[in-house]
Amino acid sequence: MRMLLAGNWKMHGLKASLAEIRALGRALADEPTPGHVLVCPPATLIVEAVKAAEGSSIAIGGQDCHAQAFGAFTGDISAEMLRDAGATAVIVGHSERRQYHGESNATVAVKTKAARRAGLHPILCVGETEGERWAGQAIKVVTSQLRASIAPEVEAADLAVAYEPVWAIGTGKTPTSDEIAQMHEAVRAALVGRFGSEAALVRVLYGGSVKPENAASIFAIANVDGALIGGASLKAADFLAIIRAAPRR
Repeated sequence: MRMLLAGNWKMHGLKASLAEIRALGRALADEPTPGHVLVCPPATLIVEAVKAAEGSSIAIGGQDCHAQAFGAFTGDISAEMLRDAGATAVIVGHSERRQYHGESNATVAVKTKAARRAGLHPILCVGETEGERWAGQAIKVVTSQLRASIAPEVEAADLAVAYEPVWAIGTGKTPTSDEIAQMHEAVRAALVGRFGSEAALVRVLYGGSVKPENAASIFAIANVDGALIGGASLKAADFLAIIRAAPRR
């Protein structure tokens, strides 16, 4: 299974930032790509990002979607709208959505359903807080989130899962290699419980302060099938260094 290297730009990026996508595309054209590369810019840039990535190996995704295909939901964007704009994937259930927008596991589950309905691949985010980690509840919290955040209609081939410990996002902190391995093993087991042998089709990504300096060591951990990358994906040079650190499978 090839790795998935996904960049989440969050609420960063203006039209000038599209130059980073073009620069990344030019660099990747000169070398074999070790995995699938995805950039998830703000919704305002998706159409232009698709144009900037044209002819390259870079795919474009969204950062969130509404559960409904259309309706009176001012300010929201449906999965169908993302697909129409050229996106092929969408992040759902990111901890910032759960924290700042009050999204529950049930809300996230219907968004995974919406993504499948529109032909997008959902990247489902799960992760524990620092308090939950110190209380010894990390695995229980994450596997419970995972089970409750996948709609019944979603199939293994549709899905990627990103384990992002909330306390590591944007802080410069990362779990130890053993902690990441333990969590990814637990996530994989939960996926087997949901999908059986088809669980092998689901890529489990690590996210949370992934940088050029630590990417290779993270990718070497068992059951790590790629990364969801925040700030380091905003600059082509940094993102490229992380991509180059990924093993070829």
